[in-house]
Amino acid sequence: MYYIGICDDGKNTCALIEEMVLLYAKKSKLRMDIQVWYTGEELCGYLEQGGCLDILFLDIELFRLTGIEVGGFIRNRMEDRRMQIIYISGHPAYAQKLFKTQPMDFLVKPITVQQIEDSLELAVKLIERNLERFEFQIGRDYHYISYGEIIYFESKGRKIKIVIVGAEAEFYGVLKDLEEKLPKEFIPIHQSFVINRTHVARYAYEMVEMDNGTVLSISKAYRKQVRERLLRG
Repeated sequence: MYYIGICDDGKNTCALIEEMVLLYAKKSKLRMDIQVWYTGEELCGYLEQGGCLDILFLDIELFRLTGIEVGGFIRNRMEDRRMQIIYISGHPAYAQKLFKTQPMDFLVKPITVQQIEDSLELAVKLIERNLERFEFQIGRDYHYISYGEIIYFESKGRKIKIVIVGAEAEFYGVLKDLEEKLPKEFIPIHQSFVINRTHVARYAYEMVEMDNGTVLSISKAYRKQVRERLLRG
């Protein structure tokens, strides 16, 4: 079961997206539970009371609490990096302002069936991939961690440091060899660093700040590639 949220102050827009999501669920044979809110305050209240969403279609131009503010609430106040946020707006210029809230996608109105299907397909893949586990060995012990919890890898001589949410560890390995086996959400930014793009809180051409506060430099050789993969997906 996938839990889908739709938050838009236009009731017609909500109804249209809900219909498209239901069509996709039927077509893909996936179970999807859909809830709708018309204000950001109602949505935040639901989340504060323990409500859970896998995928959220979120309008930017909400009446009081804007979609950007709601996204910040989800990422910072609720500390939820797992939810796949898909922003919707009538103004494409907003796209660059959304980076800190780590959206999965940005859809420009009028919304089409193809846009919804493409976004849902990607969101489902990301959710499933985040549940897959990375395996590494320390001494005789094997450790497993979901890809979604990994913030970045760092090469340290003959070892690799893995930084995850709330912890870190080191194991023997070569970063270049590891890089080839990682999902596409992992991006090399330097010969010593591979980051998980879903944990990037701030990006500039020469650096990234991860959501744990760590600032990492992007080497010149990687800058063009990193920009393309971070901003275009």
